[in-house]
Amino acid sequence: MPRSLKPRKQVFLSHSSKDRKFVLLLARTLKRHGIPYWYSATHIAIARQWHDEIGKALRRCDWFLVVLTPDAVKSDWVKRELLFVLSDNRYNQRIIPLLLKKCNSSDLSWTLPSFQFADFSKDIEVGYRKLFGLWGIPFKPAPKIRRHKKQEKKRQSR
Repeated sequence: MPRSLKPRKQVFLSHSSKDRKFVLLLARTLKRHGIPYWYSATHIAIARQWHDEIGKALRRCDWFLVVLTPDAVKSDWVKRELLFVLSDNRYNQRIIPLLLKKCNSSDLSWTLPSFQFADFSKDIEVGYRKLFGLWGIPFKPAPKIRRHKKQEKKRQSR
């Protein structure tokens, strides 16, 4: 994978809707690091033709992240998105599978096992370090939120 290829346009986030919680965290982390992304839940306005919007985003983005879980491997939409980028030369060496839960990625595409993965399955921070390292960007964990002592006592008494 070429170094220092920080995304200039947008990173497309492909995922199963059942993995929404992780993808929202991923989107926030990308934003915090100044990396533009396209995420269907935040970029498709109500009443828009979501099918067309996904197609436009795939043609516009310059990187593709696919979140891998058993649900994603079964998703027809994840498969369609992946097949599109595999056939588009713009995405050559710009597809990064993110392993969130153990699954058989070759069920999604026989080509996936040959890609360089970022493994989030055991340690989220290790996954982020790998992902950002592929772009030549240092990963900075989110700052810990310190609770005021009164808030902490109130939370503990519940």
